[in-house]
Amino acid sequence: MKRRRKQGVYILPSLLTTISLFAGFYGIIEAINGHPEKTIIAILIAAFMDGLDGCIARLTNTVTVFGAEYDSLSDLVTFGIAPAILAFTYTLKPLGRLGFLAAFLYVACGALRLARFNTQAKKINLNYFIGLPIPAAAISIILTINICRQWQFSAGITQFVILGLSYLLSFLMVSNIHYHSFKDLQWVKHRPFQNLVLFVLLMVVIMVHPFFMLWAISIAYLISGPASIFFHKRVQVQAEAKGKT
Repeated sequence: MKRRRKQGVYILPSLLTTISLFAGFYGIIEAINGHPEKTIIAILIAAFMDGLDGCIARLTNTVTVFGAEYDSLSDLVTFGIAPAILAFTYTLKPLGRLGFLAAFLYVACGALRLARFNTQAKKINLNYFIGLPIPAAAISIILTINICRQWQFSAGITQFVILGLSYLLSFLMVSNIHYHSFKDLQWVKHRPFQNLVLFVLLMVVIMVHPFFMLWAISIAYLISGPASIFFHKRVQVQAEAKGKT
């Protein structure tokens, strides 16, 4: 008789995913309690943990179907529901049904994006994401809220910015626009010394004004997808024009 192999899970990646899920749940509670700054920090910590668990799983060759599904469920809570509740309670609530639907659309599109990723994970090039990743969308919206708070935008301007951004992020998450995943970066292999210097300089620049620099990076990543399409089309048009001549 064949013995059934015991099914188990890899502890370290799942533990990091659980920490990310806890940070997202904590962020939801603090958003409801009226502490947006704590929600923002919690989601940023969760984003770091989310990137770390995937990196460790790939480095240790512990990528599993269970881990991918658990990570997606955690992402929906942490980067879907938590930012939507923050956006609604802090800015969109006075807009009534329009604000409620914008927050719900963000959550729904995030769920659809995660479901599509899970079904296509084995069929696509993992060096690129199809559609904006939900952690990037979450970071963009929460740091935009933080920028509006720090720069003391009026309530009307903040509502308009967050409402428009919610619809934009919802569209980008379910779009077919490609975004670089950075999964092809090999952290454990030898690299030129200059790479380490550039990495240290980047950390120093971010630490000068952490929230603003992270917001600028998130917006640049947000734009990178549509910009790459425009660039490739322009190169293609130029190549066709040269071919005709």
